[in-house]
This record gives sequence, structure tokens and C-alpha cells, in this order.
Amino acid sequence: MEYQEAFPDLADVYLEDSWVLGIASTERDVAFQLDAVLTPSHPLYQPPAPGEQHCYRPARLSVSSRKLRLDRSELPAATDASGDSDFGNVDVVAHVVWDGEPAWEMSGDWGILRSVEPSVSLTFD
Repeated sequence: MEYQEAFPDLADVYLEDSWVLGIASTERDVAFQLDAVLTPSHPLYQPPAPGEQHCYRPARLSVSSRKLRLDRSELPAATDASGDSDFGNVDVVAHVVWDGEPAWEMSGDWGILRSVEPSVSLTFD
């Protein structure tokens, strides 16, 4: 099952090209500040700005779970030519088995997040 089907808030969002701008975590919650890529079928979609490949919208992706583990990368944030910094993309979102339980895994240059039966929400700024 793809993440867009498993988590309704992620329908019509393309995480693989979304930029991770920040991460905050507690024992059972992780919040990602994103420049989220919206697909043309998303209700907030607008044509990409000049010089942009996608429609980007500032968003907060929240993941909470009874069992969750975030392993942050040691890599520092990258800074682009305009001075903006980010931690890369959400390169992979996959269904996996973790400690014998079905789980979801997200990973990128920022690290790896594993969660069992996560609750996922995406809100736009």
C-alpha cells in the first residue's frame, strides 16, 4: 500500500520531492516542517512559480505512534544559493517489518523514522 492511500492527509502530496526544513520530536511524536510538493489533483495546487519544478506549500507533517523511533543523521543542513537551508527530501516512504511488527519507514539525508500504526496528519501554514 502506498503512503498516499494509507494516510488520507498525504493524498495528492509527493513527499519524495518535498524539502525537509526542520524536525522536532518527542518520545511518541515527530513533526517535520516541509516545503511540500502538491500534485495537480490537490485542492491547494497552483501552477509552479517561475523557476520552480513543482507547486510547493509550507506544511507541517506530524507522525505519532505508540511505538516510534527517529534516528537523526549527523549531516548538517544544506544551504542553497539563496541562503535557504534544508535537510534534503523524504527519499523513501515504505511499509516494512520492524521488531516483528508491520511498520512504516521514512528516510532521507535527515535520518530514518520508523513507526508502528502511525497517525499521520499534514497541515498547511
